[in-house]
Amino acid sequence: MKNKQIDGTKIWKQLEDMLVPRLRLSVTEHAVYSYLVRHSRLEGGLRAQFSILGLARHIGRSTGPARDAVRRLVELGALRLVERSKAGYAVEVRLPEEVRAARSDNIGASDAGRAPRAGSIEETDFLQNKALRQAIHAREGGRCFYCLRQLTPMVKCLDHVVPRAERGRNSYRNLVSCCLECNTNKGERPAEDFLRWLYREHRLSTADLADRLRALEALAAGKLRPGFAAA
Repeated sequence: MKNKQIDGTKIWKQLEDMLVPRLRLSVTEHAVYSYLVRHSRLEGGLRAQFSILGLARHIGRSTGPARDAVRRLVELGALRLVERSKAGYAVEVRLPEEVRAARSDNIGASDAGRAPRAGSIEETDFLQNKALRQAIHAREGGRCFYCLRQLTPMVKCLDHVVPRAERGRNSYRNLVSCCLECNTNKGERPAEDFLRWLYREHRLSTADLADRLRALEALAAGKLRPGFAAA
């Protein structure tokens, strides 16, 4: 596979809009893939070489989760294992469009731009296609649901308020648009605890914290419906 001129913005959009939702990547898997693609394909190379300890340090995780994330990314085809030794790993890093399991030909083309049918919003999986994912982003008005920073395509992602590990659904009541930093820092902790952590870190004011806690309650109550599904 020959390398080619890479459009970084396009790759990050494909990562957030295609690879993460279609492969159901966890926060750690997202961080590992982002780091490896950044230090390989976006710098003109095809391969990345690393140790699990070094990788874990760079993404702010322990070695166990980092190793598990690498294994799953290999299983999904996002990485191809070239060599594993005592010195570490050598992997070929595939771009989102090169990952077979994430390509659009594995998703029903007729659903690509379809909004939920009337009366079906409570059963709708809002990760199933780009139109639904964009509806969640639009609902937040271009700001991170948690820290309220203005979002750009490079840092924008979706977060499960109740983590998938705790059986959180892909419902509009459980998905929010947020920045990659908040997505990573929140991890598996409860959203209320994370908002209070942001307050202690002086990322939210007292008024902002109260507003975000009210927004969480409204979200869970089904009051924050995506615009096109409000009818």
